[in-house]
Amino acid sequence: MPDTDRMRLDKWLWAARFYKTRKLAAEAVAGGKVHLNGQRTKPGKEVRCGSRLHISKGGLEWDIEVLVLPRQRRPASEAKDFWRESEQSRESREKQLALLRAARASAPIRTEGRPSKKDRRLIHRFKQQ
Repeated sequence: MPDTDRMRLDKWLWAARFYKTRKLAAEAVAGGKVHLNGQRTKPGKEVRCGSRLHISKGGLEWDIEVLVLPRQRRPASEAKDFWRESEQSRESREKQLALLRAARASAPIRTEGRPSKKDRRLIHRFKQQ
């Protein structure tokens, strides 16, 4: 029977729903996107309750403390209780999100190549109305 006081880092990241698959979690850890207790680590490193993680994903960063080591992946509503984020981390992440949203809203919508025949018909109908 496995110990319930420790768990592989990649498995915990997957169970806590930071990554969609364990492979993506392992690649992020190996790529230096996740630090355990302030140090770069390997996907198989064991985390325990109280471990500190720094996660960089998609331009956003989390500084969290591990609270629960789940036996299996749970729904997102339960997974958010597996960790606690520092107040400073949450505030800086919300600022980063606001900046990303503003940049996305101000950027023009780019289309790929020329419009298709169907697109041209829709444009023509729109202009006639």
